[in-house]
Amino acid sequence: MNKLLTTLFALSVACATGLAQAQAPAATAPAAAPAATVAAPGAAAKPAGPKSLEAKVAMCIGCHGIKGYQSSFPEVYKVPMISGQSAKYIAAALTAYKNGDRKHPTMRSIAEGLSEQDVTDISNWYASHDDGGSPLADKPSREPSAQVTALLNKAACASCHGANFSSPIDPSYPKLSGQHADYLFVALKAYKTENNPAVGRNNGVMGAIAKQFSNAELKVLANYMASLDGELTIKPEPKFR
Repeated sequence: MNKLLTTLFALSVACATGLAQAQAPAATAPAAAPAATVAAPGAAAKPAGPKSLEAKVAMCIGCHGIKGYQSSFPEVYKVPMISGQSAKYIAAALTAYKNGDRKHPTMRSIAEGLSEQDVTDISNWYASHDDGGSPLADKPSREPSAQVTALLNKAACASCHGANFSSPIDPSYPKLSGQHADYLFVALKAYKTENNPAVGRNNGVMGAIAKQFSNAELKVLANYMASLDGELTIKPEPKFR
C-alpha cells in the first residue's frame, strides 16, 4: 500500500511540474508587449506623407501655383514666385506673417493656422522645386544702367543678396532676380510703411534701406531685379500620389 501511495505521489508531482513548464511561455508573453508600445512614438515622428502634405500646401497653391495670379491688397500686383526660394527664407516669411512683423490680413490668417511642423513641411516642399535650367552665372544676366548702378550701390543690395541677386549670404534672405517687378515694388514700399495695422513690414535693416529712396527709385530697382535671369518658378498644382 505504501509503495502504491508513493508511486501516485510521484506521478502527481511530475504532472504538476509539467503543467507549470507548459504555462511558462504564456506567462512571459505579456512582457514582450511593451517593446511594441515603445516603438510607436518613433513611427509618429516620421515626415508627413503625401496626403497630409497635399492638405498643407493646398491654400498656397491657390495663389502661388497659378501663373499671373494677382493679389488685390494693398494694391493689385502679382503674388510672388516662391518655388525655388530657400526653405529658411520661406519659413522666416511665414513666421513673420504669423507674429505680425509682416502685415497682410490674408497671409496672417493662413500663417496663424500653421504649426512649426507645417511651416517646415511647406518650406521644404517649395524649396525642392527646380526649374531644370542651367545654374546662374555669378554676375547678373544684364548689366545695369548708370542710374540703376548708383541705386544698387547706395542700397548695397549685393552685400546681402549676392552679386547676381540670387545667392544671398544667408538662406533666410530672399532670392530677388527674376521675381515679379510689381511684387518687389510693393514689398519695398511696405518696409517704408509705419503705424499701419494692415500694411507694412518690420525689419530694421530693410526699413533703413528702403527709406533712403523715393517710390519712383524703388520701382526702378524692382524693374531691374525682375529683368534678370533667376531661379524662381511657379509650380502648378501637382498630382499627389
